[in-house]
Amino acid sequence: MKISINPLRFAPFIAGLFRVWLSTMRFSTTENMEAILELNKSGQSLVIALWHDELFSIAGYGCLNTTGLVGIVSPSKDGEFVAIVMERLGQATVRGSSSRGGVRALLQAKRLMDRENKMAVFAVDGPRGPRHEPKDGAIFLAQHAGALIVPIRAYPAKKKVFEKAWDKFQLPYPFTSCQLVFGEPYAVTDEKLDADVLAKERERMKAKLDALRPE
Repeated sequence: MKISINPLRFAPFIAGLFRVWLSTMRFSTTENMEAILELNKSGQSLVIALWHDELFSIAGYGCLNTTGLVGIVSPSKDGEFVAIVMERLGQATVRGSSSRGGVRALLQAKRLMDRENKMAVFAVDGPRGPRHEPKDGAIFLAQHAGALIVPIRAYPAKKKVFEKAWDKFQLPYPFTSCQLVFGEPYAVTDEKLDADVLAKERERMKAKLDALRPE
């Protein structure tokens, strides 16, 4: 007899485990983090840009320290699992990806940014890659919302890297230290986002993320 188990039933338990796991980690941040948070408090919309493989550490730190995030999450079943976990941790989510529901998700995210001053969180090479190659969603949202993009990288001291995953996902070990490196917020172009302009903005974002190194 085949027994079907719906993994979504375990999302509340995973959310609790995620919180406990993160609470054992020792996070440090670069000095400009406080200035970036002050920008948001002053009403400046922000889009957080990160690589998909560093999502555990960066989104985890955000979930522990603020309820002011809106995550753009894939409409897939895996995305539904992530959305349930984020929402159990007090964050907002919208569902969409580059291949399905993306425009609707961006409009929903903008409304939350305008109405509740949420910071949008984008794994910019997700949900399926290629690894460390940004897609267009964060660029469109930043221009449409008048937001600044904040690139962030995570550097856990000890971690498990899933080499066979498309993104080489990083799972930091409990009790490890992890440095978050915040780049300087920057504005996207005000030019029309045609194919050539988007290509330049993607290259610019990639360069800014790749330039962030632990101190």
